[in-house]
Amino acid sequence: MNATEYAIIVAGGKGTRIKSKLPKQFLELSGLPILMHTLQAFYRYSSFIKIILVLPQDDFETWEELCRKYNFTQPVILQKGGDSRFQSVKNGLDKIEGDGLVAIHDGVRPLVSEDIIGASFRLAAVHQCAVASVRLKDSIRMTDQDTTKAMDRSKFRLIQTPQTFQVDLIKKAYEVKEDSSFTDDASVAEFSGHRISLFEGSYENIKITTPEDLIVAEALIRK
Repeated sequence: MNATEYAIIVAGGKGTRIKSKLPKQFLELSGLPILMHTLQAFYRYSSFIKIILVLPQDDFETWEELCRKYNFTQPVILQKGGDSRFQSVKNGLDKIEGDGLVAIHDGVRPLVSEDIIGASFRLAAVHQCAVASVRLKDSIRMTDQDTTKAMDRSKFRLIQTPQTFQVDLIKKAYEVKEDSSFTDDASVAEFSGHRISLFEGSYENIKITTPEDLIVAEALIRK
């Protein structure tokens, strides 16, 4: 029997770096709020997936208004976020009963493909976790006060989402005390002693953080 598939979509951005009063996940991108593009990507992958949408409690009303405005009727399980991404993901995990596989994804990565989502679930079913990543294109240097040192970029990867795990594994990992070193879900799982398995993501799977990201995303959608 195939494992039940869940997705936790974390959308707690405030729009500060994108210079918007409206939270960035609600900004319009090619005629639809960014967050709705993200959710639709997961439903294109599977109509049976169970999606948990984690939002700040104060944004629930805004989300419901946008659903009415854009006639968005695809089902999601709403969960209130916490004061940090760690707490928000943990709250999302609390909504899952039983075992299965869960993809944890940034709400402002709207261009994630069905292929990447599917690969993350297939690989997590084998390796217990699967984290999307891409190779660096640019040269990098490590800085140390007044000195810098060239680094071998082939040894580094840029980490994306989805980050997909066996449910019981990631739930147990999130029982640890929150730490500033936890920059994503893979770092939480790794802290708990689990080996992290990477797979090839996509340069188009961008995270919308700054104004130019919106321009790039619009161009990619038009393409």
